[in-house]
Amino acid sequence: MKTFFALFFSLFICLSTVLAADLSDGNAPPDLESAKALIDKKDWGSAITSLEKFVKANPNNADGFNLLGYSLRNNRRYPEAIFNYKEALRIDPNHRGAHEYLGQAYVQTKQLDKAKEQLASLETICGTQCEEYLDLKKSIAKFKK
Repeated sequence: MKTFFALFFSLFICLSTVLAADLSDGNAPPDLESAKALIDKKDWGSAITSLEKFVKANPNNADGFNLLGYSLRNNRRYPEAIFNYKEALRIDPNHRGAHEYLGQAYVQTKQLDKAKEQLASLETICGTQCEEYLDLKKSIAKFKK
């Protein structure tokens, strides 16, 4: 029985960290959950529409702006994505996901110095071993090759 609980707890911890880059606290409102389902389907247009409504109704929700930025970036709408990541960071300056994704947007738009600034911010916020830091560091390294 102890093994079952240990396994269950380990699975819970793993699932919690998977959502860390997208959601600052792991507790998403239902509207964000439905938007995440659209993101999972890579239905960027519908996700953008849904998230634009969400952030209009919830202008202080960093997770909403972060996910909107993510959807816009995947739809190759980089200036809008960068704007929304910055909004997420205005609301929550320590939002690890927004720092990572803003850095990814900078890599994709060949603004490597700005991407490195986001990497430095992540190092300050969560160290060099958090998932967001490692993912952005890897993207920057690939860009250099």
